[in-house]
Amino acid sequence: MKQFDLHSGDALADRRADFADMLVQSGDPAAAADLMLQVLEMAPGWAYGWFRLGEMHEAAGAMELSAEAFRMALKLDPEDRAGAALKLHLAGAADDPAAMPAAFVETLFDQYAGTFEASLVAKLGYCAPDLLFVALAEVHPDRFACVLDLGCGTGLIGERLRPACDRLEGYDLSAGMLKIARAKGIYDLLEQADLTALSFDSPRADLVVAADVFIYVGALETAFGQARAMLLPGGLFAFSVETLDATDGFALRETRRYAHSQGYVERCLAEAGFRLVSVSEATIRKDREQAVTGMIVVATRTN
Repeated sequence: MKQFDLHSGDALADRRADFADMLVQSGDPAAAADLMLQVLEMAPGWAYGWFRLGEMHEAAGAMELSAEAFRMALKLDPEDRAGAALKLHLAGAADDPAAMPAAFVETLFDQYAGTFEASLVAKLGYCAPDLLFVALAEVHPDRFACVLDLGCGTGLIGERLRPACDRLEGYDLSAGMLKIARAKGIYDLLEQADLTALSFDSPRADLVVAADVFIYVGALETAFGQARAMLLPGGLFAFSVETLDATDGFALRETRRYAHSQGYVERCLAEAGFRLVSVSEATIRKDREQAVTGMIVVATRTN
């Protein structure tokens, strides 16, 4: 994937862009946006600069101008590594995408990889891997022959599952996250893969696990169908999602993560050929000092 340009390539423009960020932090996003417009006159092809301008207009309450800037960012970077399409949807200026742009997710985690565990676990109390491991132990105390860890990241749940399985495979979109997982030496196989396109010639696993993967996917029908195809009959599918307080459906939150209702999750599982084994709600992390409630789900392939 093409490298994401966090800087414009023009030293003067970059200094002014940094000053615009300081104006936002000091509470004057309108002045920041005015300055950022000057920056973009100097570097009109800088996609991330247009994205930053959109955020500044958004913070100033100028939503139409914000949408225009996000559209320009998307035009200059159709892969959408900054997530402009998500911003447009949240502003009511575009339909809800069925899933987040793969390039956005890859860029996000490549940038985050070095501080991922320290930030997410130590600071935000991330515990979905622990909760999933406990839920699995309650329904399957025996060893697994082959586990597929989808969206394995740095290997947080892999570390827990390694003593409980004969073979452990990890797949993730982010090369940066895979580098850290590889250094742990716990996986038999690690591959970079877009999970929306991951498939095998025949079922190979008796457990597929996806810890906080579907918060980056809206519609779950295709993903659940793919998970079923990876599993042997009777195999387990364990995953976490953020909980949406609704009777059905899913929604993109201001955090640019998806939340799913229990009714929607259960319906997608049934349609994909799974039987629900267990589901529980728990706090899976904090966000902006607020507890984030998630569902810990275990299902089994029926045939």
